[in-house]
Amino acid sequence: MRTRNSDATTTEAGVAADDTVALRRSVAAGAVGVFVHWFDWAAYAYLAGTVATVFFPAEDSTTGLLAVFGVFAVSFGIRPVGALVFGPLGDRIGRKRTLSLVIFMMSGATLAIGLLPGYQSIGIAAPLLLVLLRLVQGFAAGGEFGSAASFLAESAPRRRRGFGVSWLEVGSLLGFLAGSFVFLLLSAGLDDAQLTSWGWRVPFLISAPLGVIGFVIRNKIEDTPEYRALEANDSVPRSPVRELLRTHRRQLFQAAGLMTAMHVPFYAVLTYLVTYETDELGHSDGSAALLSVVISLLGLVLVPLFGLLSDRVGRKPVFVGATATLLVVATPAFLLMRTGLVGTWAAGLLLGVILAAILGTYAVWSAETFPTRTRQSGLSISYNLTAALFAGTVPYLMTVLISATGSTLVPGPYLMVAAVAGLVAALSLPETAGSGLLRPEDVSGPAPSRPVPCRPAPSQSVPDDAA
Repeated sequence: MRTRNSDATTTEAGVAADDTVALRRSVAAGAVGVFVHWFDWAAYAYLAGTVATVFFPAEDSTTGLLAVFGVFAVSFGIRPVGALVFGPLGDRIGRKRTLSLVIFMMSGATLAIGLLPGYQSIGIAAPLLLVLLRLVQGFAAGGEFGSAASFLAESAPRRRRGFGVSWLEVGSLLGFLAGSFVFLLLSAGLDDAQLTSWGWRVPFLISAPLGVIGFVIRNKIEDTPEYRALEANDSVPRSPVRELLRTHRRQLFQAAGLMTAMHVPFYAVLTYLVTYETDELGHSDGSAALLSVVISLLGLVLVPLFGLLSDRVGRKPVFVGATATLLVVATPAFLLMRTGLVGTWAAGLLLGVILAAILGTYAVWSAETFPTRTRQSGLSISYNLTAALFAGTVPYLMTVLISATGSTLVPGPYLMVAAVAGLVAALSLPETAGSGLLRPEDVSGPAPSRPVPCRPAPSQSVPDDAA
């Protein structure tokens, strides 16, 4: 005869199994878009020289390359516009619909770039169309993070939310590595003529079926329990941005602080460090690229572990510990790099571990900071504004400052400034690990209040573990 304890154990096992299945589905739906985005980003960055040859006049290769990077920068600049569109849209019509829309737009524009004729075929129309398509990509990318982070936070089981949301950054790292790997295969297998003739199109064409798969996955999922609770209570906001700016400006600045502490080390360690090693330290291209790959692989392992740790001990200890460490070791790390190749690798790996801890916690903590009514707007705006200001500018600013000061230690103090921004935000935030995401204002209308972790009242039509 089965005992009550055995029945309870069986029930708990069933709930855990259901949570695992739900987590896998939400991770697949949330992370696939950032994978596609970063795959395209890496391919475009690595193929910049070839793209310049194909789409711009051949008389001046330097001008063509600068134009390609200018197009790259423009796609960053338009992201806040996409955030202002897709963030509020997700708060009004749901996370699922914006997730499907942004991946459709991103993958469609990427496919069009892969099929676009070059300058020799259609003249000035080629670079103009390239700019237009990159603008579409950047506009859609402005809605990707807010949609995906909101969806993952609201879909992941409450006790494993940090682990679930951390896979958003795993998708980013995987996409970056996959784009780099495809470029290496093309470079090894094709000569310059083949790469210019047709090889450069391959990564962009590969993105299309990846985008279709992502669209199908996202189109089949249900919207999150939190958003469905808003619909059931007739509490979907009509003007989420106005509500956000009126009642949650403090949370917007706090999330921006967390994200600044992520953006600067991310682009410093994973993109600029390669240039720094070759131009300032004199290391070989192969050694610099290999270190970047190893740091990315290390992140794939550590990011979800730090997310899981934040579920166990809290967001604040992990994030504050990481940013405080960055504040202390940033400049010494660049001093260590000047001692030689071994020192460069030791410093790079140390910065990589710190970055992984930040990546594992900043997104889930930011998501938990906002109420459900304005969550996607808050995440989209804070992420993309800080990305436009502090992400794409890192390589350019570091190059200018090193040239102006003559000091190769400049990146250290810059990382310290980002760490201070993160620390100020983190120390002003409450601990939110394990909290419910629905707040009283979500079902009764906006009210100016700090984000205090709470559970929905029993009378609300919200599942007990909807968060």
